[in-house]
Amino acid sequence: MKVLVMSDSHGMRSFMRYAVTAVKPNVIIHLGDHYDDGSIIAEENDSIRFLQVPGNCDRYRCYPPQPEILCCDIGGVRFYMTHGHLHGVKMSTDRLLRDAAEAKASVVLYGHTHQADCRQEQGIWMLNPGTCGSWGGTVGVITVENGQVIQCTILDQKDLEEQT
Repeated sequence: MKVLVMSDSHGMRSFMRYAVTAVKPNVIIHLGDHYDDGSIIAEENDSIRFLQVPGNCDRYRCYPPQPEILCCDIGGVRFYMTHGHLHGVKMSTDRLLRDAAEAKASVVLYGHTHQADCRQEQGIWMLNPGTCGSWGGTVGVITVENGQVIQCTILDQKDLEEQT
């Protein structure tokens, strides 16, 4: 199962659409900053499971207000999803990692910094897909099989071109 993770689209959906076409995901996740972008991508891909959280720029973009943190299972793996501003991720990911561990998550997804990051820390996969808000942006892809994360990676435009 492929999970496509995008964040910080800021009103630019072309790269998001390109990523969906290239990756052919089973699940799409949008981590905010322009909630409307995620909603449009969800409508255009209504056969694909879609999850999203609002970002710090989304206070007036999603009505009614949506949860800023989601925890759910995808393919038997527990995911903790947030934009990151509530956890102060521009300074440190310590609080985010602690909250994800308390939620018994195996994967924590966040955005906000516009800096792509994919690593394991304390047995938890941490993924910030960077920004998908322009050509040359980045997305994250997580492959889940048999209740485990098999691969977690960051893809840029060139990587996506190689997949098509």
